[in-house]
Amino acid sequence: MRKLGFIDWVFALLAVAIMAGGGIMLFRPSAASPHSVHQQATQDAVPASHSDGLSEVEGGYRFERVVVPESRGSAVPVAFRILGGDGKPVTRFLDNQTKQMHFFVVRDDMHVFRHVHPTLDGDTWRITIDLPDGGAYRMFAEFIPLDTKDPRHPVVLGVPFSLAGDTALMPVPAPDANTRTATGYSVTRVDEPAALPLLNERKLRFAIRTPDGAPVETLEPHLGANGHMTGFHTMLLSATHLHPVEPLGAPVINGELTFRSVFAERGEYRLFLEFSHGGRLHTASITVAVE
Repeated sequence: MRKLGFIDWVFALLAVAIMAGGGIMLFRPSAASPHSVHQQATQDAVPASHSDGLSEVEGGYRFERVVVPESRGSAVPVAFRILGGDGKPVTRFLDNQTKQMHFFVVRDDMHVFRHVHPTLDGDTWRITIDLPDGGAYRMFAEFIPLDTKDPRHPVVLGVPFSLAGDTALMPVPAPDANTRTATGYSVTRVDEPAALPLLNERKLRFAIRTPDGAPVETLEPHLGANGHMTGFHTMLLSATHLHPVEPLGAPVINGELTFRSVFAERGEYRLFLEFSHGGRLHTASITVAVE
């Protein structure tokens, strides 16, 4: 066997160094945990460009019905499980605006909207909701998996249900820049143009006025932010989440609150803005058109 010379040893050492370097690169641990990535994504706050909630199955997760509303009432029970890819219940998710689970109920005419936060009972999420009238509804469970690769975008599972009996259905309000909450606050959309572009990020600005007409100067925390906004396509009943821009605690300039949005389908969306002021939670609804 030929003895290794000086040049042979040099090349051998170089090969070992290269392999070691590659191994270091290959096995280097992730720079951030899913939780910290979620925090950064929340700060970046660019929404995903597709709607959600059109199916009870998404991303390997499935909505399992346990108790579905069957009658109207002020405290109608709802219970469900979130099943993973192995068919077993999943009970831990990343915090999403301070909550692991957001739950929405919307009637198809957009005149009933509920946003609540179920509590975990063993492996089952439970809540009671106020359903004052019959009709066709859709309920949505929104959560962010612990192992998500896209923390800016929650998983949203949607399930339809209906309540029998006389129903006072009303037409979905047409797009309009002005609306008023049940508590007397006026909310006006002040960004232009009125029509929103398809699949392009757009900032929506809303001027909030108290019942006496004064601009709000500060907003109280609601779900860890200045406000919360979710949109629902008026025909498809798909859900779209919008992200607040102004950081919590910052002054609200001229009473205006800004949200980043991306809409995935053409048509009209009903937006529901929730904000806290004067020790109360207020909800404003407004319709926008996407072209």
